[in-house]
Amino acid sequence: MSALSLVALVSLVSTVFAKQLDTHPPQQQHRHWAQICSGNPTNRIRGCDRYGCGQFGADRHSGKGKHVGVDVICADGATVYAPFSGQLSGPIRFFHNGNAIDDGVQIQGSGYCVKLVCIHPIRYQGQIRRGQQLGRMLPMQKVFPGIISHIHVENCDHSDPTHLLTPGLTRDFSNYVFGSRRNGKGKHTGVDVICSDGATVYAPFSGELSGPIKFFHNGNAIDDGVQIRGSGFCVKLLCIHPIRYNGRISKGQILGRMLPMQRVFPGITSHIHVENCDRSDPTSNLERGKGQRE
Repeated sequence: MSALSLVALVSLVSTVFAKQLDTHPPQQQHRHWAQICSGNPTNRIRGCDRYGCGQFGADRHSGKGKHVGVDVICADGATVYAPFSGQLSGPIRFFHNGNAIDDGVQIQGSGYCVKLVCIHPIRYQGQIRRGQQLGRMLPMQKVFPGIISHIHVENCDHSDPTHLLTPGLTRDFSNYVFGSRRNGKGKHTGVDVICSDGATVYAPFSGELSGPIKFFHNGNAIDDGVQIRGSGFCVKLLCIHPIRYNGRISKGQILGRMLPMQRVFPGITSHIHVENCDRSDPTSNLERGKGQRE
């Protein structure tokens, strides 16, 4: 394996972000929003519990509706921070019944507009800066005992904010460990990169596709994947459904979509398993800003 193994992934992030920034106003200075809740530095999204699932587009009202926001995990009483700089307005009443979590605020600025619900802001009007204390998480357990407490984060235009909240294979790299496995049974031969269920996955470099790659060999909802070999690299991307299993693909081209991991492992941090074909450790090459680019 070349010393540049998977370094091209970092180049992909820049390419994808460049395409995104072209579609946003120039005042958007940050590619990701800041941490929203204390204790959750990566804005980890709620998985599934007995009340439902936290990802964008999840079923609501017994399948009669869709979740138009994203639920960011936040412990009751935790400090809440502004994801970007902007103008506050509110209050936002989500439930319209005066329960213990029926409060929230809207922030508009820096090219974004978002509603943060189930929090009590320090104020409803005025300017706030990115990362500044915005308020506190309300007692969700009082209203929904046993739920994964969370802030409901909803774009004002009802578009999906996931890519702005969480780093993942399609945007950034974080939360991966090579060689570890619970209970000491075997070793992890790849790294797990956060990616929300249903998210778009892009080719990290140009190469030849081959597959399908079956990791679990049991036909479950995430037992799919593909291999890419080219430009001196070879990697397997698992728990995704590719648009095709053979042929050429170009760096930055849509490769497929993330499969519904919450359906198989409820409450897990959804992720793509990224594994070098020779099972070497790709961690040092995945770390942001290290290595050389293509």
